[in-house]
Amino acid sequence: MNSKTFFSLIAPAKLNLFLHINARRDDGYHELETLFTFLNFGDELSFELTGESSILITGDTKDIPLEDNLIYKAALMLQTDTKTKHGVKINLIKRLPMGGGVGGGSSDAATTLLALNKLWNINYDINKLANLGLQLGADVPVFIRGESAIAQGIGEKLHRVELAQKWYCVVHPNQHVSTAKIFTHPDLKRDTPKISGDWKQQTLHNDCEPLVKKLCPEVEKTLQWLLKYAPSKMTGTGSCCFVEFDTQAQASHVLANLPHTWQGFVASNANISPAHTELTAIFDQ
Repeated sequence: MNSKTFFSLIAPAKLNLFLHINARRDDGYHELETLFTFLNFGDELSFELTGESSILITGDTKDIPLEDNLIYKAALMLQTDTKTKHGVKINLIKRLPMGGGVGGGSSDAATTLLALNKLWNINYDINKLANLGLQLGADVPVFIRGESAIAQGIGEKLHRVELAQKWYCVVHPNQHVSTAKIFTHPDLKRDTPKISGDWKQQTLHNDCEPLVKKLCPEVEKTLQWLLKYAPSKMTGTGSCCFVEFDTQAQASHVLANLPHTWQGFVASNANISPAHTELTAIFDQ
């Protein structure tokens, strides 16, 4: 089968290496500053061009109704916006936990838009694709642009950064944390001053972490357990927690000792999203 009519991509995880909330706006959104990077690990999506205009989603879709499935919504949005007659069969292999703070749903949606932009010969530029993606969720443009960055504002102002390669052990304590619940909670810290000067010289933290630990003791337990190996952090609004190392062996050692009630994975970071790297290899060879 032609690789350009059938191909698979990683829909990568992301980690927030810090997350500062500066203020709550009158419209309910939050001013924030966060540094995120992509991981060489994620869900796997395969795309097959079909002779019909239907959009078929197969694989690990759980019990999510089709109209609520972000992969379907992304495909339908692009199809409607461009009035293309093309269809697609998309299969999902789910590896990232839902409600874990690693961006699984947003990454799936973004990867779908990136893939179909090529598969259907739409040729939208990255800005147009990111603006479309924003309608599906605030994190979607981050994955569409696909570069390690500091995000500011409500997450829409991105400043690319180059990060050294590190290895991460990411642990999911089998808890689902609602992002909406955290951001609407009265106890959320919302007054961290904006960073001035070099962010690398600052004391960095995750403003959501104290509240999530209070509401979800298993997250606190996970962070405490990981402290045996390295400084532990929570990503996004949780529930995934992580530790950072210089080598794969160090990260794998933590994973090997993980309590059986939790899940985890080991991955290196990537300054360019693996979805972009793979797409370039397929279409620009």
